[in-house]
Amino acid sequence: MISIDTNKEKFALTTPLYYVNDLPHIGSAYTTIAADVIARFQRLQGKSVLLITGTDEHGQKIQRTAEALGRSPQAHCDEVSAGFSQLWQQLNVQCDRFIRTTDPRHAAIVKEFFQRVWERGDIYLGQQKGWYCVSCEEFKEERDLLEGHRCSIHQRETEWRDEQNYFFRLSNYQTKLEELYQQQPDFIQPEIRRNEVLSFVSQGLKDFSISRVNLDWGFPVPNDPGHTLYVWFDALLGYVTALLDPDNEPTLENALAHWWPINLHLIGKDILRFHAVYWPAMLMSAEVPLPRRLFGHGFLTKDGQKMGKSLGNTIDPVALVNRYGSDAVRYYFLKEIEFGRDGDFNETRFINILNADLANDLGNLLNRTLKMVYKYCDGKVPAVVGAEVAADHPLKAIGVTLGDRTSQSYQALAFSEACEAILALVRMGNKFIDEQAPWSLYKRGEQQAVEQVLYSVLESVRLAAYLLSPIIPNVSGAIYQQLGFAVDFNDRSLIDVSLPFVTHATWGILPGNQSLGDAKPVFQRLEAPEAVI
Repeated sequence: MISIDTNKEKFALTTPLYYVNDLPHIGSAYTTIAADVIARFQRLQGKSVLLITGTDEHGQKIQRTAEALGRSPQAHCDEVSAGFSQLWQQLNVQCDRFIRTTDPRHAAIVKEFFQRVWERGDIYLGQQKGWYCVSCEEFKEERDLLEGHRCSIHQRETEWRDEQNYFFRLSNYQTKLEELYQQQPDFIQPEIRRNEVLSFVSQGLKDFSISRVNLDWGFPVPNDPGHTLYVWFDALLGYVTALLDPDNEPTLENALAHWWPINLHLIGKDILRFHAVYWPAMLMSAEVPLPRRLFGHGFLTKDGQKMGKSLGNTIDPVALVNRYGSDAVRYYFLKEIEFGRDGDFNETRFINILNADLANDLGNLLNRTLKMVYKYCDGKVPAVVGAEVAADHPLKAIGVTLGDRTSQSYQALAFSEACEAILALVRMGNKFIDEQAPWSLYKRGEQQAVEQVLYSVLESVRLAAYLLSPIIPNVSGAIYQQLGFAVDFNDRSLIDVSLPFVTHATWGILPGNQSLGDAKPVFQRLEAPEAVI
C-alpha cells in the first residue's frame, strides 16, 4: 500500500491503460518511461507520488483477437497484461498501481459512475448509424475516413453499423468544455495538441455511443444487460479505480478521497480526443473534479518510416532493453526526441549518442578524474569547500543555476532540454580539466590548485548525475557510489531523506575528505550488433 504523508504535497499521474490486443510495443514503452521519469523527479522534490499504469481489457477487438488465437478473452488478457508488467520491470519503471479493467472492483466503480450520469439525464437510448473501426473501437465520421471507408489510423476498412445504442449527451457540454479550455489554457499540452482539440470542438460536438450490442466481453449496461458498455466509457474510469487502496470498499467516494484529481494524464496523441473531450465531459456530468493537466506526446518512427507489422520494421522493446540496458533506452528516447513532437529511432544514432554522452563525456570524465584524485589526493575528495569557490569559476558559474533550470525543464516535460543543459556542464568539465591540466600543476607543486580543479570537476559530475537520475537511475547511482555516497536512486523509501532536491541540486555540496569508491566505467560503450532491433 502507498502510504500518504499528509505533510507532503501529493502528485498523481497516469499512463494510458494499454489495450491488450497485443504485446507492448515501443510506443507504450516510450509513454511509460516518460511517466516514470516524471514520478522520480517529483519524488526528488519531496512529494508523495502515485504513478498509475495498467491495461484496458474489454471490447470487441479483444474478443476477436482472443477467438482468432483460440483462447478465452480472459486468458488472452492475463497473458498480455503480464507482458506489460514484466516490461515495466525491465525498464526500471516504478509504478505504484497497476490496474486491470477486468478487476472485479472496477466493475463496481463503473456501475456507480454510470448511475450518476444516468440520474443526471445524460444517457439515453438511440439509433447509431455509421462506419465503425474495430481497431479504434470507435464510430468514424466521414471526414475522418480514407478512400474506401478505411480508417486513417489503421488503414483498415471500417464496418457499417446500424444498431440501437445508449448515448452520452456530449452535446450538452459544448459550452462548458470551451470554457474549460479558455479558463485553463494549460489543461491540454503541448500547444499543438490543444489547438487540435479546439478545432475539433469548434465544429460542434455530437452525442457519442456508450454501449454495444452483440458483444459479450465487457460490463453489461446496469439497467439493460442486453447492451455492453463501450470500452472507452469503462477504460477511462480505470484511472479512478486505481486510486483505491487494497482494503477499500470499491466506491467512488473512497476512490476519490486522497489522490484525486490526477495531476497529469500522459497519453499518445492518437487518444487525445477521448481524454480531452469525452473524459472531462463525463466527469462534469458525474460532478467529479477534473484532472489538472493532460499531455499528448508524438508518434515514433524507425529510420524515418512509420512502423508497422506489414512493413516488418517494428521495434521490440523487450529485445532493445535486453541488448542495451534500461538506462540506455530511457536516455535515448527522452534526450533525443523533443517530448510532444514525433521522433525517430535509428540504431546507429542510438549507439553513437549513448557512447558520446554517457560513455565518453560523463563516464570517462568521472573515471579519469577519480584516477587523478587517487594519485594526487590519496583517494579522498579534495578538502575544498564548494561555497568558497569563486563565483566566476567556469564550472560553478554553470552549476549554481543548473538545478533551477533543469527543474523548470522537468516540470514542463522538456526532457531533451534538461539533458542538454546537464550535458553542457559535463562537456565544460571535460574542457576545463584539459585546459587546467592538473597533472602539470601537480608536477609544479601547486597542490592547492590541483585540488580545486579536481574537486570542481567531481562536484560537477555529481550534480549532473543527480539531475539525470530520473532518467538514468542506475548510472547516476553508480556515479554517486564512486563518489563515496551510500545511496541508491531506485530506493524510493530513502529518496527524500537521503537525496533531497533542495540540497543535492545545488553545486558545491560534495564533502571534502570523503572516501571515494573504486574508479571503474559507469557505462560500458555500446557496440553495433550484427542484426538490428
